[in-house]
Amino acid sequence: QVQLVESGGALVQAGGSLRVSCSASGGTFSNYAMGWFRQAPGKEREFVAVVSWTGRNTYYADSVKGRFTISRDNAKNTVYLQMNSLKPEDTAVYYCAARQGATTVRLYEYDYWGQGTQVTVSS
Repeated sequence: QVQLVESGGALVQAGGSLRVSCSASGGTFSNYAMGWFRQAPGKEREFVAVVSWTGRNTYYADSVKGRFTISRDNAKNTVYLQMNSLKPEDTAVYYCAARQGATTVRLYEYDYWGQGTQVTVSS
């Protein structure tokens, strides 16, 4: 059983930067592809980014491509999401998720989820 804990959410101004983190425990972290998703009020949870277990392969939603960077440190059992040039529409609760196997953008293919961290971008 893998436990995921997100941290680093905050209130930031539009155009600013923020890094959120997700720490994992209870499993072999390097066995898992790790994804970030987000959910804004009144909206469905959506895919943001994913990184393969090696860290070499990444994939992003079009809405964040070029602004966000996902990375992982398997020695620290942690995955990061660096967010630059933030926009008000990036405001959401950000969730990390883990799955054994290949990277995927499909929410339902992830086995484990964190509780989320709030990111609010003011205009």
